[in-house]
Amino acid sequence: MAATSNAVTESSDRELVLTRIFDAPRSLVFKAWTEPRHLARWWGPRGFSVVSCEMDPRTGGSYRFHMRGPDGTDHWPQGVFREIDEPERFVASWCWTDANGKPERPETVLTVTFEAVGEKTKLTLHQAVFESVTARDAHGEGWNSTLDCLAEYLATV
Repeated sequence: MAATSNAVTESSDRELVLTRIFDAPRSLVFKAWTEPRHLARWWGPRGFSVVSCEMDPRTGGSYRFHMRGPDGTDHWPQGVFREIDEPERFVASWCWTDANGKPERPETVLTVTFEAVGEKTKLTLHQAVFESVTARDAHGEGWNSTLDCLAEYLATV
């Protein structure tokens, strides 16, 4: 279940928009993002692992991940689901924190939409507003690698 059609659109200098087509049904792609049993198996850029994954995927529910990079560095993204409309989209805050949950970077808003295209799924990821173009570009690299991992995982489910 490979991903195709990787496009990056910069709608402003501090917004990120990525679009992918996954060879998997929309319901499965949505569940891969919102069910910890799936998410823990693919989440993060290549070489990262999920140490822990806490998620309450409902409007007002929160999430917190502990990821470990290939160099052993720990990363802690967390946020709150502002909207969940299964299987069409979710909107959540996104913040990098330290191990105690203290924010280390400004919060952004992550919106992921899932559009059925026959038996495939068009995923659009929008994240904004970054504190700088450099931060946006770094997230773009991380998300592209993460979406590659998702495509590989979906091929095994």
